[in-house]
Amino acid sequence: MYRYHALGGASLAVLGSALSLAPSTAEAQTALPAVTVEAPRATAARPAARRPAVRSSARTQARPPSANPAPAASLTAGITPSVARALLYQAPNGQTETTIDRSQFDNRPSFSVADVLRESPGISVKQGNGPRDIGISIRGSNARNGFGIRNLVIFDDGFPVTQPDGLSRSDLIDPKAYGAIDVIRGPSSALYGNYATGGALNFRTRPGRTIDGVEYGVEGGSFGYLNNYLAAGKKVGNFEYSLFASDARGDGFIGNSWFNTQTVNFLGTLQVTPDDRFTVKFINNNLDTRLPLRQTLGQYYQNPFQQGCTTGTNAALGCPVVPLFNNGFNGLTTLHTATQAGLGRDDRRTIVGGRWEHDFDNTTTWRNQFVFDDRNISQPTGGTSAIGDFPSYNYMSDVTKRGEILGLESTTYFGAFYNTLTASSDSRFVMPGGNATLGRLSSNTWSDTTNYGVRAREELKLTPQLTAIAGIGWETTHLKGINSAYNYGTSPPTITPTTADRQFQNTAPELALLYKLNPEWLFRARVATGYGTPQIGNLFILSDGTSGNNTQLQTQQNLGYDLGFDWTPNSALKFSATGFYEFFRNELVSQATRTAGVSYMFNAPRSEHRGVELAADWKFYPGWRFTAAYTYLDQFYTEYTEDIRSQGAGTIFSFNRAGNKIPGISPHELTARLGYEQMWGPLAGLWAFVEVQWKDSFYMDNANLQKAPGYELVNLNVHYKTDLQSDYFKSLSMYVEVRNVFDRTYIASANNIGNSVSAGVQGLSNTGSIYAGSPRAFIAGMKLAFK
Repeated sequence: MYRYHALGGASLAVLGSALSLAPSTAEAQTALPAVTVEAPRATAARPAARRPAVRSSARTQARPPSANPAPAASLTAGITPSVARALLYQAPNGQTETTIDRSQFDNRPSFSVADVLRESPGISVKQGNGPRDIGISIRGSNARNGFGIRNLVIFDDGFPVTQPDGLSRSDLIDPKAYGAIDVIRGPSSALYGNYATGGALNFRTRPGRTIDGVEYGVEGGSFGYLNNYLAAGKKVGNFEYSLFASDARGDGFIGNSWFNTQTVNFLGTLQVTPDDRFTVKFINNNLDTRLPLRQTLGQYYQNPFQQGCTTGTNAALGCPVVPLFNNGFNGLTTLHTATQAGLGRDDRRTIVGGRWEHDFDNTTTWRNQFVFDDRNISQPTGGTSAIGDFPSYNYMSDVTKRGEILGLESTTYFGAFYNTLTASSDSRFVMPGGNATLGRLSSNTWSDTTNYGVRAREELKLTPQLTAIAGIGWETTHLKGINSAYNYGTSPPTITPTTADRQFQNTAPELALLYKLNPEWLFRARVATGYGTPQIGNLFILSDGTSGNNTQLQTQQNLGYDLGFDWTPNSALKFSATGFYEFFRNELVSQATRTAGVSYMFNAPRSEHRGVELAADWKFYPGWRFTAAYTYLDQFYTEYTEDIRSQGAGTIFSFNRAGNKIPGISPHELTARLGYEQMWGPLAGLWAFVEVQWKDSFYMDNANLQKAPGYELVNLNVHYKTDLQSDYFKSLSMYVEVRNVFDRTYIASANNIGNSVSAGVQGLSNTGSIYAGSPRAFIAGMKLAFK
């Protein structure tokens, strides 16, 4: 997973102990390796400023002995630099983690992360505001948020994709660029810092040496979908690179949801001396998409795909509408559909990073990493449009030492980091006229978010079977901002400022034990903490969606206990099980407001999360393979009193939510797949599988009055891959997939909604929160690899 180095300290003590879901034998970097140091996998380095090291595809190559070899010791004698680095970048021991291997998604349509992350237990996904904008949740962490990704930290080859304000978006992630995805589950702030209350993800691009040439692919299908993509990579001497580029577009299956997006992802590593390596990372994504409005549950049942929603005056049943000020700032409004108003997003995301690694000796590595990340947005998603540029800077430095303490094999890590984001953003009214015509300024927010701190971690191999891990992180977060709300009821307009100047200090300890009973059984125990500060924008939004003072928000904190085991009786079967129990204080929960596209954040004083995660990979007969990922979640408030103002009279009623389920959390989720590969004869290379996805129903509001219905989907896939005997071509692969075979109508996203009170009786706010999922779709693709 996250090569232990970058932010957490390298997990060197127990090799091959980390849980890997279906490791690949074709790509050394794709899965966690066997317990051998002769052929280690190159792993992604830990993320800057949040976790140890980032993987460098060149770092595992053999190189001459260091100019300053470490003194011979019982545990370090004979360790070459290449072996030491390979150990350094193994998955962090003590974490609850899985690795999703490329073999699990290579020969199927993989348009967004939703298509691949379901392979890991603990993961839940929901459709966000755009074609590839997927809400990713680990153990329900992000299910309670209205947009984007919160409560987990994301890296790309160890470079942070989560900005300093804690917001991540998956628009820039094209799964076809990656060789593996590492999923760390549970509170992980000791390793990854602020916002890692749910865990972390590291997307690892394919090493250039495994591409070794150029690949061109194309896939297309229902609803005008077409994706052209290119991968190139090579290792030449001391330099290795991989480049990925894609152009995807489509009409969408919901009214007003066409899209056009381009992605470029580059990773290059140069070993300039035997002891020094430089790595460069570049990611750019441009997104132009139309965006439908979210529906109420009643509208979803009437018209899930929002057909006939051209104008608000004669829209079909079930069409959501938004009131727009006729003059662009106040007074009379006219109801518009998303198509009529021209709602959508026009965004750009650019990330440029560099990393320098230096080996002091065979067992000690110093790493420095810097990342510039710019998020530029124009988002008329409802009655207002968010406009702004959000540049951020992220720096980290750490040292990892492998050796011994009192005769015990040890890995010691210490690192420090600093990151900051300063921005000025506008919210402008959308007015009639189509094509998202902008009116006057609704509000302006100037914000500054800064995080800095230190991390330390120690791993000790107490016995050949028992490893102990201890870590701690300390971090200061400073939020400063001014929100200026404009009221046009007077002339000149009234400007109401709301200021915030908050400083949070958080400490996150972590302890874990690993017991390797024998080659078949690994037992895991872990207690860890996480914390996540509010996003500065949360401090200025009230429960009705208007600008105001919500600056009392506190840091959410969680303490989690994990117990689990991994059972690998033979090379054909892998099974893992984890039970967890987490206690939250001041949990940050959001709910949709009556203002379309705007969410309100509040603290729930105490809540509890518990569950079970199961993963299986069973090759039970030659050619046959069964995989499954199952998650059970039970999350509820234990202390929370909600105050709701009555409609009309304005009386405030208080409701005790203790014992109620936290909305947005599906208690059961399962992805299971049964596949067959023809391994010999004239049809060798022909594969097929059937896949089932099940998501249970879940509550949408704090009072637990309304549920979003669950669903079961069936997907079918047939694919074929063959090597080519040619001077120019290496291989050809083709696939056809039918998704949602039985054409079920289901909910792909349902944000939390608020409750209302009338005559003292609780009800539901009439707030749109739902996007429907895709009806039956046919997708076909092919990929040609050139030498």
